[in-house]
Amino acid sequence: MLSLTCKTAIKAVIFLASRFNSGEKSGIKEIAEFIDASEHTVGKMLQALVKAGVINSAKGPTGGFYITEKQKQQSIIKVVDAIDGKAVFEQCGLGLSKCSSSHPCPLHNEYKVIRDKFKAMCQQNKINDLCENVTDGLAYLMG
Repeated sequence: MLSLTCKTAIKAVIFLASRFNSGEKSGIKEIAEFIDASEHTVGKMLQALVKAGVINSAKGPTGGFYITEKQKQQSIIKVVDAIDGKAVFEQCGLGLSKCSSSHPCPLHNEYKVIRDKFKAMCQQNKINDLCENVTDGLAYLMG
């Protein structure tokens, strides 16, 4: 359902949120290493997140990427929207362009239920909620 870039973005945002209390900014290389992703992908994705206001960046010797307290309260759907767009929650499970309630694919009815629940989960879960489990060692960002 989500692109690899979007999954990477969610992990990167959670990583930045987990560093909030230390006040440290993180560079592309550090983020890419921690979430086991390509620096190129991480760099492009971080710029899209900055542009969407999901995270911030600062230039210079003490620069890097960071997240504010207010940004930590954003729903995960804001990350999804910045990378994949809201259309991801309308797509067909088989990737058909003309799938709809009146012209369904074989998976339409069951997939729609799952897709709608996933959208609700992304709307309800805040970046901070997911970050706390990582910070507490109850969840992980690497395989």
